[in-house]
Amino acid sequence: MATKEFFNISEISKTNPLFSRIRITIETAFYRNNVELVTSPKEAYKLAKNSPGTIVTDWNVYKPGLLGLDNDTKVLMFNDGAVTGRYAAGRRIIGTPGIDENMYAEIIREAIYNSRYKKMYHAISFTGLSKEFMVKNHILIPKGHENLLYNWLLNFQYPSSEYEKMYQSSYQYNEGDIYIFTDPDWNHPNYPLGLAIFDPQHNCAAILGMRYFGEFKKGTLTLGWGIANRNNYVACHGGLKKFKKEDNSCFVAAFFGLSGSGKSTLTHAKHAGKYEITVLHDDAFIISLNDLSSLALEPSYFDKTADYPSDSIDNQYLLTIQNCGATKDDQGRIVPVMEDIRNGNGRAIKSKLWSSNRVDKIEEPINAIFWLMKDPVLPPIVKIEDPTLASTLGAALTTKRTSAEKLDKNIDPNALVFEPYANPFRTYPLSDDFLKFKSLFEKGVNCYILNTGYFLNKKVPKELTISLVEKVIENKLEWIDWYENLKYTKIDGFIPPKDENYLHLLKESILKRLKFIVLKKSKNGGRDKLPEEAENSLEKLIDSIKD
Repeated sequence: MATKEFFNISEISKTNPLFSRIRITIETAFYRNNVELVTSPKEAYKLAKNSPGTIVTDWNVYKPGLLGLDNDTKVLMFNDGAVTGRYAAGRRIIGTPGIDENMYAEIIREAIYNSRYKKMYHAISFTGLSKEFMVKNHILIPKGHENLLYNWLLNFQYPSSEYEKMYQSSYQYNEGDIYIFTDPDWNHPNYPLGLAIFDPQHNCAAILGMRYFGEFKKGTLTLGWGIANRNNYVACHGGLKKFKKEDNSCFVAAFFGLSGSGKSTLTHAKHAGKYEITVLHDDAFIISLNDLSSLALEPSYFDKTADYPSDSIDNQYLLTIQNCGATKDDQGRIVPVMEDIRNGNGRAIKSKLWSSNRVDKIEEPINAIFWLMKDPVLPPIVKIEDPTLASTLGAALTTKRTSAEKLDKNIDPNALVFEPYANPFRTYPLSDDFLKFKSLFEKGVNCYILNTGYFLNKKVPKELTISLVEKVIENKLEWIDWYENLKYTKIDGFIPPKDENYLHLLKESILKRLKFIVLKKSKNGGRDKLPEEAENSLEKLIDSIKD
């Protein structure tokens, strides 16, 4: 088994590094007499269907038998209230300087104590879909929130006989199972929008006062990525696919960007049948530093509904819907109203059948990484020649906020922001990611930036972006030396000028990245500090930008 659920009596000791105060507090809650085990999506569906506030639509789930569901399963809809996105300001990481473990352990103890009169559902799933990396997850969700329970079992891999057998024969790590206690009804005057407490070294968390499913999904992945990072994998928040060309050669590409950057669009692009496409995932995977193979962490897709109108053919793969509207069609059927009319960030869980060529592992080594950025001074595609600069620019990945986040009122939603490696769910030092991605580039993985926003004032069409990816695969781009370790290619209407105003804007853009990385030195007690070579690579780039 990949992680430890059971311990020999001699291992049960204060000195066991797999135990901690918070870990024991959370795991203990699973053994109370108000806990009921839910073992399958079928059982969770029945609970969610009958949960107050659930909308049972008249849409049928496509091929439910392949997903562990009954033949008459319908697409369920459940809507939250004011908050319809992740609340990053509510996350607390134990082990970060300045975070008081004892204080948060006390908060968790009190939250668990106050849940004793509630029925709590215990569900089990796996993060990681290959015997090389499988982690067992346990979660407690109180009665009244059955839709969260059902969504969680759909999003991650439930313990089917196939995957349970795989888990029993999987590679064993010196890690404990993941345990997560949740109570969406929890409230505290100091944390009006909730609190998510992570003890990543001990694979446990408490998600309190939060109802949005994305907190439960990313909370589980947060701990899974941490385990991967400790065991020689690169933790990836992105999409990865394999292109098989006419000559039977393969090209493996990964796309890193936050919600709304085009990550899912590029991952699921069909490329007009030019290639045989195999999709690993569009949100969560890991890359082995041993052989550069890639592993998916979850089977389903948690996708935005804004781009899929109610009559979209893609909707046939929906399993559940969150934070969307409903109406009756001309046949009197209850049908979803998509396109974010009710609120921003409408979401749905799509089954793995959405991608006809989905796999859990891609054996072939990764060939290219694309950083997806929305930076108006960058042309549609840039090639980065140096491993240090490539990893540095990933650490200063530039984008814009989206409706997937619940922002504090003092944050400008339109400002350019930096999110290292497009992963706001990191619980370990940022330098770990910097060195691991740098290692990928040193091993021969190529690196590119795709600007999926505007270049100066001109929108970069998604069709152009897709065609540029295809030309990279076919090695049909003519690269022109630009500035220090950067190259561009001529594209009509998107050629970077050399006038003084543009060079000033370009320098300012790189300087902002440098300032961001310098500022990171003092963030989180130094946990976000990068090696000095990261700063040096940006300083050289700035110095090279001359008319």
